[in-house]
Amino acid sequence: MNLEMGLIQQQTMKLVMTQQLRQAISLLQYSTLELSDYIEEQALENPLLEVSDSNRDEEIRDSPVLWQDREESSGEQGKEPFIDRLENGRQGLTVYLIDQLRMLHCGEDTQEHLKYFIHNLDENGYLLVSEKEAALELGITSDRFHELCALLQQFDPIGVGARSLSECLLLQLQALPEEHPLAETIVCHYLQAFAQKKWKWLAEEMQITLEEIQDAHDFIQTLNPRPAQGFSESELEYIMPDVYIEKQNGDWTVVLNDESLPKIRLNRQYRNLLHQKSDKETFEYAHSKYKQLVWLLKSIDQRQQTIRAVTEAIVEYQKSFLENGELRPMTLKHIAERADVHESTVSRTTNRKYVQTPRGCYELKAFFSKGVSGYAGKDVSATIIKQSIRNWIEQEDKQKPISDQKIADRFKQEEGIKISRRAIAKYRDELNIPASSKRKRFA
Repeated sequence: MNLEMGLIQQQTMKLVMTQQLRQAISLLQYSTLELSDYIEEQALENPLLEVSDSNRDEEIRDSPVLWQDREESSGEQGKEPFIDRLENGRQGLTVYLIDQLRMLHCGEDTQEHLKYFIHNLDENGYLLVSEKEAALELGITSDRFHELCALLQQFDPIGVGARSLSECLLLQLQALPEEHPLAETIVCHYLQAFAQKKWKWLAEEMQITLEEIQDAHDFIQTLNPRPAQGFSESELEYIMPDVYIEKQNGDWTVVLNDESLPKIRLNRQYRNLLHQKSDKETFEYAHSKYKQLVWLLKSIDQRQQTIRAVTEAIVEYQKSFLENGELRPMTLKHIAERADVHESTVSRTTNRKYVQTPRGCYELKAFFSKGVSGYAGKDVSATIIKQSIRNWIEQEDKQKPISDQKIADRFKQEEGIKISRRAIAKYRDELNIPASSKRKRFA
């Protein structure tokens, strides 16, 4: 066997993820507020980098100041003035319960044990700690555990400290001035079957009519399954538009919110270090920090150019929305082709970025939605499809609710849109609307 050794030269291309490239990608994902914080952090680490005061705490342009809670960014809450929301139950559940605990006349041990329970409630007000865990952590007996639970469950809001949905609803029923034996029986023993609308079986099991079950359902619906709703442990989040869409001289124009970013400049005090060649270590350090500063400026500039290009592509594609509120079906690919960037770049650019338009403030990614084919091959936005589904279900006969298949048939007959029953079910689920069998009323 003849073995020979030799050298083979081969040329390959390889993308290396450098620190600078990582920084550029990170900056693209940041919102304006996050980028402002990042610049401030860089100023602390780089003596050559100096920032002037930004306008982030002042009124930017003429747009309204927008506030939202991190957990509830849409819906009816968004219509309430933020000043009212600051005063209406936003102090946090923990603080609210501790205040009540201070008013309770009890021993020091009970105070400490109840504090432990309060700090072990989830965001809905349910007790997270089990009897076994409490015994290990606090060294208490089973009887003591239940005694503490009963004490906590006397606090406001009613239902707080419950260990299950059934217990939460039962606490609220027992607090009412009138008794509701049927509702209590359902909540204690048949809640799962009741929620699954196995009402015919339930009527036979409990020897009552479907109309009585319907009445019990309507009443139980008035109870609150999340007693801590309306409280928030998180702070209000300030939403600053990253970009503005305005109409100027009849044309839609994209304006970046550069005013809210800190102004970066070379620190005069330290720039002399760049010329101190006598001290090699200081000279190399200064030039290293200078390169970081230059790269940061380039990365920010590239970020702004990309946001502008992507937003301009969205504006071009969604003119119908800006003009009359009609949102066109739009994908990442549509915008990537128009902005001449990769789809992943569009995804990063639109994530956590807000745009102020004459129609309101929206997250950029809200403009993306898939569509289905309608008349003459024209695509119809999934948003419009969902709105039609919602409207038809709201108008349905509640004793004979419309099925997913009938909704699909109606789209084909009335709108010329061919859409499958499974797609209807998917859109309905996204709207949090139950199936027709679960929507049926018996009275």
